[in-house]
Amino acid sequence: MSTILIAEDNLVNRELLREMLEARNYRVVEARDGKEALAKIDEVKPDLVLLDINMPVLDGFAVIRLIREHPAFDRLPVLAVTAYAMKEDRERVLGAGFDGYIAKPIDSAVLFKELTKFIF
Repeated sequence: MSTILIAEDNLVNRELLREMLEARNYRVVEARDGKEALAKIDEVKPDLVLLDINMPVLDGFAVIRLIREHPAFDRLPVLAVTAYAMKEDRERVLGAGFDGYIAKPIDSAVLFKELTKFIF
């Protein structure tokens, strides 16, 4: 069973993602901010991270930079989950080191299509 970390400060968004993932038999771990996300990555060693961009304490850009600088996690698949939907936003997100981009509101078909690129 693959483990996915959801790093999202909005409770409703976190619950929605958790329900979608658990329905597909993924193990889900949750974090409410960027600092907690980094601690959970170190503790749980997830197979993939769904990382919100706008979070308190550390935003998604700070978190992805720290993940990519860490030798044990530099290849960890991290997908941005964000309300930023403009073309230049997508390019900025991917240029920052994210492996993929999922726009809010979350479309389950898009979510699972992205996940299958990294988790089999």
